[in-house]
Amino acid sequence: MAHKNPIIVALDVPSAEQALKLAEQIAPAVGAFKIGKELFVSAGPHIVKKIRATGASVFLDLKFHDIPNTVAKAVAAAVRLDVQMTTIHTSGGSEMMRAAETSAQDTAKSLGRPAPLVLGVTVLTSSNNETLAEIGCEADTEKQVLRLAQLAVKSGLRGLVCSPLEIMALRKILPAHIQLVTPGIRTGAEKADDQKRTLSPREAMQAGASWLVIGRPIYAAENPRAAAEKILESIS
Repeated sequence: MAHKNPIIVALDVPSAEQALKLAEQIAPAVGAFKIGKELFVSAGPHIVKKIRATGASVFLDLKFHDIPNTVAKAVAAAVRLDVQMTTIHTSGGSEMMRAAETSAQDTAKSLGRPAPLVLGVTVLTSSNNETLAEIGCEADTEKQVLRLAQLAVKSGLRGLVCSPLEIMALRKILPAHIQLVTPGIRTGAEKADDQKRTLSPREAMQAGASWLVIGRPIYAAENPRAAAEKILESIS
């Protein structure tokens, strides 16, 4: 997916009406829209079709994590919805990741369209060393991210979701073509929240991010379109 504008706006709003209103308002100022669990569960596949009908790219962020066959079928369904990006958990293992990527490629080929970017999620941005230790993983966030990222690339994935603070470390070890999609972007104007590992948009792009997922700083702004334009200006 070509992207002159790297901003993906998270449509983290509870209803289809709010999502469509926001999308229509800010579409010209952003590169894509992310539809996550809250909006998808409340509005269903229909909201994906509605956002796509505006001409905007869609990042379907449902973080599939299941047995390989189930994930492959879910990815195929996402491809049929004509999304441009979707997510899976890398902790599902290499067989699951390979099944997801193969499904994306094969389903897209059968429909005559480009395969969406299947993005591997390593360690959630709300997690830290204590969280990892609690669930019995390598109690070093960066080591766990690097381990899962390398496994994802070996498994054929072409992109990863990563925290801003791991971009530079990942760029040192991953092939240049791997796209890094980065949530946890904060402008500094908002209140602290559950994202523990953050950077500003400009810092993240300079570190090597391909895409920035930005939610609250845009959708909760008094003027979301102006907020998006200001962020784009800051990284241009």
